[in-house]
Amino acid sequence: MNHTVLYDPEGILAETLPLDRGPHLALAGAVLAWGTAPAGLRAADCAQISLLLTGHARCVASDVRRRFETLPQDSELRLVTEAVLRESVRRLSVPSQNTVAHARNRARLVKALYRLIDQLDAVRPTVAP
Repeated sequence: MNHTVLYDPEGILAETLPLDRGPHLALAGAVLAWGTAPAGLRAADCAQISLLLTGHARCVASDVRRRFETLPQDSELRLVTEAVLRESVRRLSVPSQNTVAHARNRARLVKALYRLIDQLDAVRPTVAP
């Protein structure tokens, strides 16, 4: 199987790709539903889950940032959006770890970012055709 790994540190490609919301929210929900670490879950599995959620959180945060820039200056969501973006930068600056707690942290972040996107979409003006 051949594949190409893309190096995109500026996130240019992420701007044009649609977010794969369903599977990532399902994964986040599953991670948050763990009472304790599920039987058979290895540290390497936790690390992979954390990396996946981290990468997706970065993409969603980038999308939130783009939407934030289009908000009117008097929008009530500006302060909330700024706070969530600051918190996402803080959380994403922590190196990925191979613990259940870290995977849960990333899952909560993904869910919070999607809640914010839903709020931003609710106030987005509709464009007439």
